[in-house]
Amino acid sequence: MAGPESDLLPQLILPDGVCNPVRNVCKPLPAVKTYGCQVAKNSERKIEMEIKVVRKVLDVNDTMAAQNRKMFAEKNIFVLNVMSSPGSGKTTILEKTLARAEIKSAVIVGDICTTNDADRLAGTGVPVVQVNTDEFGGDCHLAAHVIGNAAANLDLDAIDLLIVENVGNLVCPAEFDIGEDARVVVLSVTEGEDKPLKYPLMFRVCNAALLNKTDLLPYLDYDKEMAVRYIHQIQPEMPVFEVSAKTEEGFDPWLEWLRNCVRQKLVKQNAN
Repeated sequence: MAGPESDLLPQLILPDGVCNPVRNVCKPLPAVKTYGCQVAKNSERKIEMEIKVVRKVLDVNDTMAAQNRKMFAEKNIFVLNVMSSPGSGKTTILEKTLARAEIKSAVIVGDICTTNDADRLAGTGVPVVQVNTDEFGGDCHLAAHVIGNAAANLDLDAIDLLIVENVGNLVCPAEFDIGEDARVVVLSVTEGEDKPLKYPLMFRVCNAALLNKTDLLPYLDYDKEMAVRYIHQIQPEMPVFEVSAKTEEGFDPWLEWLRNCVRQKLVKQNAN
C-alpha cells in the first residue's frame, strides 16, 4: 500500500485476562483528517481534490470489507458491528449478551485509548482483541483493514459469532463497511429522544436498535415513544429492543434476534 504507514499495536486478551501485545499486525491507511472541513472558501479545485481523496479512501475500505466478508462467509461466522455514542452502555450490554447468548463468540474492541472495555469483556471467557486507534492518530472508527488484521489473531474456526464493539461515535463508524453481516446501534435514554434525527445515517444503516437504560425512565423526563417514533421515521422497519443492561429486563427478545441471525447465516452457508 502506498504512503507512510504506522504500526498498530493490538493486544490479544485471553479469557484469563492476560494481555499479549502483538506487534506489526495492522497497517492503517494514511489518515485523511480534513474531509472537506478545512477547505478554504471559494476553492472549488481544492474541494474537488478533497472529495477525490475521501472517495479513494472509502473505495479502498470497501474493497477490504468485501475481502473480510468473503473470509467470514467461508468460516461461517456471523459478524455484528455494534455502534453507539460514548456512555450508552454498549459494553455492559455485550457483557450480559455474551454471558447469556450461548453462542461461540469472540470480540474485537475499538477505543482510542485504554483496554478497559476489552478487559471487562474478557471476563466473560471469550477471546478479545483490543484495537487502540491512538497508535495512528486517534481515529474515531474502525476500518475494514483493521478488522481483517485483528481477526487474524483469533481462531476463526472456533467461533460462530464475531462482535465488533466500534469506537464510541454516532458519525464516522456508520460510514465505514467492515465486512459485517449486521449493524446494531445502542441508544440510551439519557441521551435525548432526538438522536435519530440528529444522526440519521447511523440509524439508516443499522439493522436493529437497542434502547438502553430503561430502568432509569422513572427518574427522567424522557419520552420513550417519541424516541422510537424518531427511529422509525428514519427507518420504518427497524426492530427496537427496549432493554436495561443493569437489570437485563428486555434481553430475551434481543438475544432471540441475535441467535436467529447466527442460525440463519449458518443455514444459508450450509445450503451453498
